[in-house]
Amino acid sequence: MLSEKHISIVKSTIPLLESAGTAITEHFYKRMFAHNPELKDIFNMSHQHTGGQPAALFNAVAAYAKNIDNLGALSGAVERIAHKHTSFNIQPEHYPIVGHHLLETLRELAPDAFTPDVEEAWGAAYGVLAGIFIDREATLYHRSESQAGGWKGARAFTVIEKNKESELVTSFVLAPKDGNAVIDFEAGQYLGVSVAPSNHEYQEMRQYSLSDKPNGKQYRISVKREAAAIPGVVSNYLHDHVQIGDSIDVYPPAGDFHYEEREAPVVLISAGVGVTPMQSMLEMLASKSFANPVFYLHACESVEQHSFNQRVETLSQRLNLQHHTWYRDIAKANDVTSESNIHQGFMNLAALKESLPLDYGDYYLCGPIAFMQFAKQQLLELGVSQNRIHYEVFGPHADL
Repeated sequence: MLSEKHISIVKSTIPLLESAGTAITEHFYKRMFAHNPELKDIFNMSHQHTGGQPAALFNAVAAYAKNIDNLGALSGAVERIAHKHTSFNIQPEHYPIVGHHLLETLRELAPDAFTPDVEEAWGAAYGVLAGIFIDREATLYHRSESQAGGWKGARAFTVIEKNKESELVTSFVLAPKDGNAVIDFEAGQYLGVSVAPSNHEYQEMRQYSLSDKPNGKQYRISVKREAAAIPGVVSNYLHDHVQIGDSIDVYPPAGDFHYEEREAPVVLISAGVGVTPMQSMLEMLASKSFANPVFYLHACESVEQHSFNQRVETLSQRLNLQHHTWYRDIAKANDVTSESNIHQGFMNLAALKESLPLDYGDYYLCGPIAFMQFAKQQLLELGVSQNRIHYEVFGPHADL
């Protein structure tokens, strides 16, 4: 339990945190990995190189300090992070390690300001936050383990299908090696997978959205080959080296972003590989003969990078479905540009305002953060209520 003194002291350190910025979290990660290198098998080291993880942690620490007297305001972030932690198999014993290095980071970067009172207040504050996560994650672990087909920790799965969906995306169908059932999931959730790429120093854990409906027997993930300045270690390993018959360790489905059943039209908005959770939702809605209107709005670079295109056409015959696609490079789509549902350039939702269920539909977004910010702003300007806009962020937690 935090005292009023603890709360007051933590809030008084907010200007110090903000002036230091991500230097705090960058120092924290360097320190932690130097003293506890075994944690490199859990954390995504690529996000350390890009700066995404230090930035996400700094934002989380600053948000906690600012809302330490109103933790209810953080419930959404706590839920999202707790789900992500379970997909990394984070355990209670990890929290004291993180807490120790966080306090030592503050001591080393601000020795004059890090008085005994500040140390006590931040130690108490971290203890409360750790307790919240440990309790919530214990509930999520128990739920995954206790349901039919459920399990806890890593479970060996075999790749039984490998299918190229587009120029950059390949799907992997995974079945448990033990031959038993698998737990159902909510459309929109993801799987945590663990692999040991050859010629790579660490075991690597990643999360990939499930891209099919639940069936109790197997899972499908669809993975984009990341070929940026820092190529994706796991995505390229999966594309180039993992073949049918190979084994992958898998953690139970997780994620607080998922379809929420309601008697209302559904609008699925995606860009790039953000299409994967939307495809899961679409497959699920089709399997249930969903009667309300469904809108499937997708943006991608080109026809060659358009995943699940033909499958969406097939599902459109089983649903009250309108689907629209925006290509940045439309030159290679000359054979379809005459179709009214094919567009060029950035997604323009205002052009669809007469048909979209602006007052009563549920909107789901997934894609690069800049795209989702762009789409969300358009929806708000069209009058869509913020509480009906749901989104998923790949990688470190971020807000729109």
